[in-house]
Amino acid sequence: MEGAGDVTGCRVAPLAFALLLLASCAGPVSAQDETPVAPASSRPSAGTIATFLGGAALGLGMHEGGHVATALLFDADPGIKSVSFGPIPFFAITHDPVSPAREYTISAAGFWMQAASSEWILTRRPNLRGERAPLAKGVLAFHVAASTAYAFAAFAGVGPQERDTLSMAASLRCKEPWVGAMVLAPAAFDVWRYRNPGSTWARWASRAAKAGLVLAVIRAAR
Repeated sequence: MEGAGDVTGCRVAPLAFALLLLASCAGPVSAQDETPVAPASSRPSAGTIATFLGGAALGLGMHEGGHVATALLFDADPGIKSVSFGPIPFFAITHDPVSPAREYTISAAGFWMQAASSEWILTRRPNLRGERAPLAKGVLAFHVAASTAYAFAAFAGVGPQERDTLSMAASLRCKEPWVGAMVLAPAAFDVWRYRNPGSTWARWASRAAKAGLVLAVIRAAR
């Protein structure tokens, strides 16, 4: 495991997996956006699918933007380098060595952005599942897929050394699977909220899990 002062960035293995998840769910999720006025309209249009995927791209931008913004805030000189997971090429956003608390903040900032945007979407549009809103659904789908992918990498201990969950675990001085559970919990609760908009317990459990991701920085600062 890398020390808390090592560079961090966007992680190829979980994000590649997230893109595969998005590709498999784009059709079914987008299909809910169409009003079934006739059999021919039961399939999502090309525009609906494109908007859904655009929302997913926006979700990716939010995640990576969180890393960059916090690295700039701490004057940690963010940069980009090529990384790969097996044959899959990707990139990583790197930064200079910082304290454990700042390392955790930079590494977790992507999930903080996901939490904030998902909460905004589900609070503003609690009945999103029944709405024709492919952009918002694309953003939410990416957040869920990315969190699931990162959690999978954390539980299995796979992927490049630059992955967020590994850096977060090093900063918190804990096992990486614990961070995987912290990342997965908000996504799981948000899926439940999406499918059951009237669930009060899921709404507050989701918010508590998201707050926990932020408050964990206190442990990293000790």
